[in-house]
Amino acid sequence: MRIGILGVGGTFMGGIAVLAKALGHDVWGMDANIYPPMSDQLMALGIPYHEGYDKDALPEGLDAVVIGNALSRGQPVVEAVLNRRIRYYSGPEWLAEQLLRDRWVLAVSGTHGKTTTSSMLTWILHYAGLNPCYLIGGIPGNFESSAELGQSPFFVIEADEYDTAFFDKRSKFLHYRPSTLIINNVEFDHADIFPSLDAIEWQFQQLVRTVPGHGAIIAPGDDTSVQRILSKGCWSEIITLGGQSGAWSSQLLRADGQHFAVYKQGICMGEVQWSLLGQHNVANALAAIAAAEHAGVPAQVAILGLQHFVNAKRRLELLDTVNGVAVYDDFAHHPTAIATTLEGLRAHVGHDANIIAVLEFGSNTMKQGVHNELMAKATMAANQVVYANPHAPQINLAQIIADSEGRAMACEDNHAIVTMLKQIAKAGDHIVIMSNKGFGGLHRLVLQALA
Repeated sequence: MRIGILGVGGTFMGGIAVLAKALGHDVWGMDANIYPPMSDQLMALGIPYHEGYDKDALPEGLDAVVIGNALSRGQPVVEAVLNRRIRYYSGPEWLAEQLLRDRWVLAVSGTHGKTTTSSMLTWILHYAGLNPCYLIGGIPGNFESSAELGQSPFFVIEADEYDTAFFDKRSKFLHYRPSTLIINNVEFDHADIFPSLDAIEWQFQQLVRTVPGHGAIIAPGDDTSVQRILSKGCWSEIITLGGQSGAWSSQLLRADGQHFAVYKQGICMGEVQWSLLGQHNVANALAAIAAAEHAGVPAQVAILGLQHFVNAKRRLELLDTVNGVAVYDDFAHHPTAIATTLEGLRAHVGHDANIIAVLEFGSNTMKQGVHNELMAKATMAANQVVYANPHAPQINLAQIIADSEGRAMACEDNHAIVTMLKQIAKAGDHIVIMSNKGFGGLHRLVLQALA
């Protein structure tokens, strides 16, 4: 079949393209903006794509089109698909029909940590020799692409609560029917889709209803929203993480999280020493270990595997150190994620090091000003904060800067940011560029300027 992927530049839809090609289909893609790492992945796999949603670029002879949730009615290419009566699917619908129906699905959900935890779980299963299928919302460090068609019944998927498509407003994860479900955490996000935290919790409640009785739900015991979701009805085993009463818990052996012990029912299963930073990644590891054990991997094997784990790209990824200044790329999309990332780096580099956080209001929720009151507190672990002016009336940037008590400033564009960083950065500093978008290629510009 010849399949078109609309929205192929997104990590999820790019993964769909990889899997469709692995199944033997002739795959073609289209997106408004395609940038690394997804553009690199598509080129490496020989998947052609068109940049822009020009309806005239839609090829003739397509047998089916998979439509990403970023597209909507009124866009010319969508209208062309409907008018030409081309068979179309949402990404989750296509995935469920083509690949998930007869597999043991291990789904990783939650507001934060999905990509990292999915990558950990996939790597553990691979390390144990189980050769899993997977689709991850990023480029995992231990693998060459965001998706792979493995040779086992196990399928690891990053299970997003975002809506499915313009013609299906359910959350994506309701299509997956997991036997093993991780719920990392639940907070308010995606304000462009959900009016409240209650609306998000309702979707998670429907997800819980899809897990079979012989399945398991792995979740933190101290997350109020998660516990509220589970209290509304659960018919599967619940495996709790963290705290005094959790089935799985951890003990930090280094403050930055690079060395920790893993406990099951109070008994030490082993110790992990790795390159990742922060308490949040220790929590992600516990979830991955518990999920892998539910699939038959002994905890000791999972712990050994994590010693060799490399995190996904854009998760506090050290791009380079230029003239003594370390520059990181981080996929920041929410104040909680910003805070845990910066706190992990602070614990690693010590109190005397200078951390400069450079932030773009990239997510739809941030752009709507939902997190205005949380931003100053989220960046407390940074010595200095540089914001790209979003020119959005909903974002009270002046108040955010005032609340930051002299630590924050705003720049009009990337040129101004680069000029500012050249003035304030010195050898020994750590610059963390934080955005869930491409930030206009700022990473490359900063590295060039520092050199």
